[in-house]
Amino acid sequence: MEEWYLEPFNVVAIIMAVLVIVLLIRMSVIGRRLKKLRKQYVDVMGDTGVTNIEEVVISLKNDLESQRLQTEQLQQQMATMQATLPKMKSKIGIHRYNAFSDGGSELSFSLAIVNDEKDGAVFSGLHNRESTYVYAKPVVKGDSPYPLTPEERKSIEEAK
Repeated sequence: MEEWYLEPFNVVAIIMAVLVIVLLIRMSVIGRRLKKLRKQYVDVMGDTGVTNIEEVVISLKNDLESQRLQTEQLQQQMATMQATLPKMKSKIGIHRYNAFSDGGSELSFSLAIVNDEKDGAVFSGLHNRESTYVYAKPVVKGDSPYPLTPEERKSIEEAK
């Protein structure tokens, strides 16, 4: 009896069967990769209603450009505020005292409104039995071209 694997037809059949099995395995691997790729595509596309990835990328690019412009605008506003903030007269110091010995309690005051560089103004209210007088003096670098009283200097120092 002749060997069956020596027949040319049988050899071709065996080669074809092996080739079919290899191709089926390859097709299964490609199918799994395609399924994974499709899942990633659905995750990226989400519920956008767009089936073209190019449209999604263009939309994302436009959104990113819009965000970049908004960020630049906010940074400019922040720089403006950082430059303006130290110049604002936001430090307040008040010192109450008795200006006259016959006046009773501490009804006179000195009020300093200055910025970080101690530029601003100091207001003094001098109270006596008949009236109250209010005076204002400009302040530059913690000093004034007009003579400052010790109470006014104290209110400038207390401004924080």
